[in-house]
Amino acid sequence: MQATEVGNVASIVKPLPGELFRVHDGSAEMRWEAMSGQGYHTPTDRFFVRNHTSTPLIDASTWSLRVHGPGVRCPRSYSYDELLALPARTLDAALECAGNGRRFYGEQQGEPAPGTQWGLGGVGVARWRGVPLRRLLADAGLRPDAVDVLATGLDTPFEEHGHVRRPLPVGKAMADVLVAYEMNGERLPPDHGFPARLVVPGWVGVASIKWLGDLEVSTHEVRTPWNTVFYPDVTTQPVKSAFELPWNARLAVGVPHVLHGRSWSGHGRVAAVEVSVNGGRTWRPAEHHGTHLVGAWLPWHVEWAPRRTGPAVLMARATDETGATQPALTPRNPFGYHFDAVVRHPVEVV
Repeated sequence: MQATEVGNVASIVKPLPGELFRVHDGSAEMRWEAMSGQGYHTPTDRFFVRNHTSTPLIDASTWSLRVHGPGVRCPRSYSYDELLALPARTLDAALECAGNGRRFYGEQQGEPAPGTQWGLGGVGVARWRGVPLRRLLADAGLRPDAVDVLATGLDTPFEEHGHVRRPLPVGKAMADVLVAYEMNGERLPPDHGFPARLVVPGWVGVASIKWLGDLEVSTHEVRTPWNTVFYPDVTTQPVKSAFELPWNARLAVGVPHVLHGRSWSGHGRVAAVEVSVNGGRTWRPAEHHGTHLVGAWLPWHVEWAPRRTGPAVLMARATDETGATQPALTPRNPFGYHFDAVVRHPVEVV
């Protein structure tokens, strides 16, 4: 297997060709033009990767998943084959890094935020298959006083903070969370959590713990570095939109173009998308078709025949079913999370 190295550490296993990814140290951002012409799901070969340390290569024959803690009556442990034998569910869901869009705090709003300078490519939609987390909790005898489910990954401990781990409230854990072992119809690849991972629809990506090895159910609220030091006070993702175009794409003047893009929201389905081809002076509704999937995204398109050469700015703004609409500005976040303002996408008409 190929690997991308950070220092002397093999951080990402899969190939990261430049036409598909921008590499940020130990993470890889999908180039949005790589989604052009693709179907509803993000192909696995171009799905973004966010690692805190490096991708572990885990032997499924020795792997197990523990479900334990004071919040369950009958602790359980599952082998890989036992997990695969349980009744399964298939789910189309988006995963998105909490810092997706962080670079625009600086580029658009003049308030740079620390951390990986993601554009909009820290997001992807896949078809996941696995066991509903509620099934595992029910089999372990979930107690009525259970509060949090602490999910812990098996990747290398991060600095002095230990293994990546983040709690889920029992209410969310029992709602729509999946313990997934397949991605887009195939076994999970190493970079995306093999042998099993959580998929937490609508929530920030860090909640969807990869390389899952332990689920500890508590009877009190749990605090870890991943909900205090890192990612404090972030859960559900806001509304966002992106064009399936390169940054500074060159478009021929006087020729009809079909501009494609996608919009998504952690709060529910996207209800409407508007597009501007003149930097926000005027807007028109985008066309769309197909299923509106809660937790996933809505593909859309508009036609545009530019009349004059020179620079132009494309913008897309979406509104979800709760009425939330992308704003012109996002209030500054000290960690650079949740950038949801309308992104100004520059193109050159030639």
